[in-house]
Amino acid sequence: MPAAFGESRPDGLVDCRLCAHHCRLASGQRGRCGVRANLRGTLVSLVSNVVTGTAMDPVEKKPLYHFLPGTRTFSVGSAGCNFSCLFCQNHEISRDPAETGKIVGRQAEADILVDLARRQSAASMAFTYNEPTVFFELMFAASGLARQQGLRSLMVTNGFMSEDCLMSLRRRICAANVDLKSFSDAFYRKYCGGRLQPVLDNLKRMKALGWWLEVTTLVIPGINDSTAELREAARFIRDELGPDTPWHLSGFHGAYHMADHPDTPAGQLEDCWALARGEGLHFVYVGNVISAVGGNTYCPQCGAVCIERQGWRVRLKGATAGICPSCGQELPGVWR
Repeated sequence: MPAAFGESRPDGLVDCRLCAHHCRLASGQRGRCGVRANLRGTLVSLVSNVVTGTAMDPVEKKPLYHFLPGTRTFSVGSAGCNFSCLFCQNHEISRDPAETGKIVGRQAEADILVDLARRQSAASMAFTYNEPTVFFELMFAASGLARQQGLRSLMVTNGFMSEDCLMSLRRRICAANVDLKSFSDAFYRKYCGGRLQPVLDNLKRMKALGWWLEVTTLVIPGINDSTAELREAARFIRDELGPDTPWHLSGFHGAYHMADHPDTPAGQLEDCWALARGEGLHFVYVGNVISAVGGNTYCPQCGAVCIERQGWRVRLKGATAGICPSCGQELPGVWR
């Protein structure tokens, strides 16, 4: 089908304005994502109704810790990605379309996906597993139908979409977890095939739109884990997104072209947690490792534990979610 954000040119080339790459495509050529192409002078999506996976997930798995905690979200993934991360854990669906030309999945229309979510009593729909920007048409349709039927929608994204793409979702998506993969443009260019600034710009835009926003950084030993870089990232989150913005520091496990790279020690992640808390962030979490401190939500006013987490198991303390059981302080988030 014709794709959104395509501009046909008199010379037969097509400009794709979906993401910050702004690919210009000759006839028959695909974009860097591998799933948008110039078909005889028209930009088309090759995944407008292609689904590679669905599942009922704990919303904490996204990870979103302050968005309807303890509920389940109906997750939907397709194929392709506008990044080329050397450490991608879902490279079979994310990178194969660009690297091999193959798109493997099944057909699923938006109304069917929303119906599946409702029949399984999901509290929300999550567009995830691969970069949802590149299956924009399916996400746009499904999130619109979901909103009409009382289901909220969220996305797990690298944040590299164009401003036009983001703004078109402003009334359909209400929460996002954005991968801030590093605070170094050189890292983005070398390890991800992207750039840092568009991600920072979109983080600020999402915050301004009123979406509930959480940030995740995969801490890779010896690559993006310097104290100076992590401190810069923490200060950006604090100053530009607000100190109540949750930051998830996730442990690296080798994958794809970096399968032999060392894992992140739990102790290092807990040191990062302390650094971020010291920079004034109220809600910092450690993921992908076992940690005694990194999964709980603490009241920024009195320090009491408000939410206990073990893996995906969640225990809301007190009678009312979003309220500290010790001092009554309201916690930032979406609780009902």
